[in-house]
Amino acid sequence: MKPMRMHHVGIVLPTLEKAHSYIDKMGLEIDYTGYVEAYQADLIFTKYPDNSSPIEFIIPRAGVLKEYNKGKGGIAHLAFEVEDVEAVRKEMEEKGLEMLEKKAVTGTDDIIVNFMRPKFSEGILTEFVQTVAPIKRD
Repeated sequence: MKPMRMHHVGIVLPTLEKAHSYIDKMGLEIDYTGYVEAYQADLIFTKYPDNSSPIEFIIPRAGVLKEYNKGKGGIAHLAFEVEDVEAVRKEMEEKGLEMLEKKAVTGTDDIIVNFMRPKFSEGILTEFVQTVAPIKRD
């Protein structure tokens, strides 16, 4: 696998209000929002000036993420941009490393994703992101 660029840092928060409060306190700007059906969660991506990586706020409506860190939220994952998320999955599986999904799932309309299970990445949930369409910014 060739070197990867950081795509974003994912943070789970229990409510949209908490996400907006943090965004306001830190002087961040919203780039775009979305919903991920596979994980039953609303998303808010911040703008990323000066080629830095954005923050993805994940606000679960239901499912396992609703109980993340006993419902308090926290830093959830690091995401890396890749050219072909399925090729990465195959490469990882050939090395005996397990992915969360059997095949990539749709993130927002513009990306597909898969995650390496934390037990294979020193306890860090690692997401691989492939851009498949232009971002639909708010």
